[in-house]
Amino acid sequence: MAMLLSSSSSPSPSPHSLSFSRSLHNALSPLSITLKLTRSHSPKQAAPSFNATLITNSDSFQVGRSIGSYGFMNVTSYSAFPSALEANPYSIADLGAGIKTQDVGEGSVKIRLYEGRVSQGPLRGTPVIFKVYPGKRAGGIEADMMAANELNAHSFLQSNSKGVVQNLVLLIGGFETITGEQWLAFRDDGKYSAADYAKFSSERVSREFSSWNRFEQEQSIKRKRFFVIKLLQGAMRGLAYMHDNNRLHQSLGPFSVMLNTISEREGRYLIPRLRDLAFSVDVSYSELEEDPSSLADGLWRRATAAGAFTRMEKRAFGIADDIYEAGLLFAYLAFVPFCEAGAMDGLALQRLIENTFQLDLEATREYCMADDRLVKAVEFLDLGDGAGWELLQAMLNADFRKRPIAQAVLNHRFMTGDVL
Repeated sequence: MAMLLSSSSSPSPSPHSLSFSRSLHNALSPLSITLKLTRSHSPKQAAPSFNATLITNSDSFQVGRSIGSYGFMNVTSYSAFPSALEANPYSIADLGAGIKTQDVGEGSVKIRLYEGRVSQGPLRGTPVIFKVYPGKRAGGIEADMMAANELNAHSFLQSNSKGVVQNLVLLIGGFETITGEQWLAFRDDGKYSAADYAKFSSERVSREFSSWNRFEQEQSIKRKRFFVIKLLQGAMRGLAYMHDNNRLHQSLGPFSVMLNTISEREGRYLIPRLRDLAFSVDVSYSELEEDPSSLADGLWRRATAAGAFTRMEKRAFGIADDIYEAGLLFAYLAFVPFCEAGAMDGLALQRLIENTFQLDLEATREYCMADDRLVKAVEFLDLGDGAGWELLQAMLNADFRKRPIAQAVLNHRFMTGDVL
């Protein structure tokens, strides 16, 4: 299973950055942090909790089968709008011909995933997912920086006095092998991503088109709408928690949201969790006074280009940049699961919104309404007298200063589910 995820920039490695081994020593010292882990086997049972220190000994883990790999997709936010597409500007088939407002290119760091479990200690038997970075020898300095940054971000967020939020994947431990590979162990709370759900849902739409059971179709749409809104709620709660703790995600997309189920009938038990913090950025004011990490070079260049010069403005730009990525995730989940397989994909939708209509969501709606394959998605965003379009337009506002913060997104009437 090959996967791609989004990140904000293609970093230029810095010799001054913390190495993974040094970060491992600093962040994962057996006495440095105590986590409250929650294990739930049944949605009907109260979830027992237990305390444990992060595990740094590789002998404490048992590695199982490989479950896939993926490469990072480096994506920078738009900087300026292109000129209108020539010929037929509203044809999806022609979208690829225009100048893209985002600079897209796959990064060189490849991540491997394995199943596993804790084999000894108080967490014995806990299922985990291993995320394996190739390390300096195979992946260069960039891979080492990304692994160290992800480790530090999780360690900081999980040690915060506000407690561990359930909408982030939970780091259990990590270690470095003699060959230089960096292994991060996360509690296995689900192997599905939001992209997996969207693919599964769109394939089901294709099958449902042949059904004559009108009642079942209506019930299916209701379940889908509830599931998508709950998915978005969980992703935004995770992002709000990060922002409240001065951390940007900077890699938010369909593959960076993990789910414990993709069954719409189990929507009430859905718990989305953010992962992939390799490009997470510390935006505390004290950190912004220092030389920026090379992993954030692209972010701060774009901030300067957008007119953000002071520390406060740069911090605001970074938060707004995450909101923009969340807006693209919102658009993806508002369309792909509701459309027949092949009718719309993430890149085509993004180009439609950014290139063709230059972030004009009213014009985007008019275009989509004319395509029978996209009508269900339009109707979803039309709920509450267009509440979905209203929120999406705010999150994708061209002026970063006018985008809402994560908590305001959560409080919006579309996101609360009041429109259902």
